[in-house]
Amino acid sequence: MPSNVEDFVPPSAMVVVAHPDDAEFMVAGTIARWAAAGCEVTYVIITKGDKGSEDPEMTSERLTIIREAEQRAAGAILGVKNYEFMGYPDGYLVHTLELRRDVTRIIRRHRPHVLLTFDPTNRFFSDNYVNHPDHRVAGDVALDATFPTARDRLTFPELLVDGYQPWKVRQVWLSGSAEPNVWVDIGPTLELKKKALLKHPSQLGPDVADFAEEMARMAGAGQQIQHAEAFRRFILEQDPVHE
Repeated sequence: MPSNVEDFVPPSAMVVVAHPDDAEFMVAGTIARWAAAGCEVTYVIITKGDKGSEDPEMTSERLTIIREAEQRAAGAILGVKNYEFMGYPDGYLVHTLELRRDVTRIIRRHRPHVLLTFDPTNRFFSDNYVNHPDHRVAGDVALDATFPTARDRLTFPELLVDGYQPWKVRQVWLSGSAEPNVWVDIGPTLELKKKALLKHPSQLGPDVADFAEEMARMAGAGQQIQHAEAFRRFILEQDPVHE
C-alpha cells in the first residue's frame, strides 16, 4: 500500500463525525482536494454540538442553530455538497442499535465509495488531550454501520421497506489513528482548511489557524510532506475504476 495517495479521488465520500467542527480538524484539506476534483462529499454530524459553550446566557437550543450554520459555512468553503444533521444530544452519545441503524440508513441513502471517521481505538492523543467520548462512539458506530451492516440485506430489514438498498463502502479512512498508513499532501488546500476552521467562532479563536498548520506540518514530517493529513486506510472492496 502506498504511503501517499495523491492521484486517488473517489467519486463520492462521506465524513461521519460527532460534532460540528470535527470534520474541519480531521479531514478538511483532503476533502477540499477531492471536492475540487469532482468528488461528491457528504457530511454526517451525529450530535447537535449543543453543549460547547461557557456562556451562562447561552442555551442548547440557540447553540444548536449557531453551530449548524457554522458547519454549513465551513463546508461551503471546502466544497461539501450534502449535509446530514442527525440531532443527537452532544456529550451523551452511546453506541446503540438505534444509532447504528440511523447511520446505516444514511450510508445507504448517499452510497459513498469512501467513508472517513475517527479512529475509535485512539483514546489518548497526547499527554494533554483525552479523546472525547462522543468521538470514539461516532467512530465505532460509523465502522459498524459500514461493515457489515450497510452491506447486509437482512440487517435492519425495515430499511429495505423504506427503499434503502444495501451498499458496499469501498474504503474506510480513519483520522487520528496511532498507526496511519496513508498521507495526503494538503499543501494546496491548507489555506482552505484554515478558513473553514475559522468559520466556527463559537468554538474556536483566531489561533486555530496556526494550530492547524502546525498539526499538518507534524503529520507530514515523517513522509517528507510539508503539510499533510494522515489516515489509517482500509480497502474493503476493490473498485477497478477508482482503486
